[in-house]
Amino acid sequence: MAFRGLLLAALLPALAAGSAAHGQGIVGRRREGALLQTWGAALDGQGASARDTPVTRVVKLLEEMSATLGKEMDEDAALYDKLACWCNTNEYEKTNSISEAESKISELTSSIEANTAKVAELKTAIKQLEEDIASNKKALAEATALRAKEAKAFHESELGSIQSIENLKAALTVLSKHHSLLQVPKTHIMGVAATLGYQLRAHEKLLKGVLSPSQRRAVAAFVQAPADYFDAEPTFKQSYAPASGEIFGILKQMKETFESNLSQSQKDEMAAQKGYEELKAAKEELIASMTDQIETKTQELASTDEKLAQAKEDIEDTRNSLAGTRSSS
Repeated sequence: MAFRGLLLAALLPALAAGSAAHGQGIVGRRREGALLQTWGAALDGQGASARDTPVTRVVKLLEEMSATLGKEMDEDAALYDKLACWCNTNEYEKTNSISEAESKISELTSSIEANTAKVAELKTAIKQLEEDIASNKKALAEATALRAKEAKAFHESELGSIQSIENLKAALTVLSKHHSLLQVPKTHIMGVAATLGYQLRAHEKLLKGVLSPSQRRAVAAFVQAPADYFDAEPTFKQSYAPASGEIFGILKQMKETFESNLSQSQKDEMAAQKGYEELKAAKEELIASMTDQIETKTQELASTDEKLAQAKEDIEDTRNSLAGTRSSS
């Protein structure tokens, strides 16, 4: 027992120093107690053979203590590594989370700016399209009204021209049936004169460029005094054969002029109608296209508005999350 006390006194400082070097107060004291218990049991002869000498037992005890210390130091090192890994990982995750949040905020800010500009652009485009549609509808309505007015005027003019041509044909037929004006019944001559007089008044501007001054004077004289052709004695005027006389020629010239003008006016009317129909088709196609564009852009506007609202909500959530991460650092 005296030897064991001396050995304990010698080994205690070394054991305490080993525990302190391991750096873990309570853990060191726990180990110290365990080692002392193990050593005490060995010195009392528990678990040792009868052949072991005190020195052998001490050496064996020291070896066991060394093994125990090494094992526990390895366990402590592993625990330290785990704690260090957790700390490093946690710090990395926080840093990475902050970086990702800041990057997301930057992306969301750009998205909000882009979608805000797009919303404004789409609204402006839709408004312009609506104005263009209204303008084209107005232009088409005006063109339709003008076309209706022109068509009405043409049909009235056409009827008048056809009537004039028919009247001139009738006058020519009357004169062509007789060899001289003396053979023409008085009532027929009066009818021819009335026809000429009416046509001169109704188509004054047109006939001014068709009849020569002498022709206009002859017609005027005939219209004013058709009875001169019924004198008892034949006169120079009455000696004209109706089919080849001046009045007959003037009537024929007037008829051909009216027919030519009617034909041209009919062609013009057809061209005007065709032009209107082409204009109408183009306007209707344009209006339909712009209407489709409005529908497309309206849908795009709704989608962009939704993206913008979502981005604003996301950026608010991300900012709150970032603030929480930073405050926990």
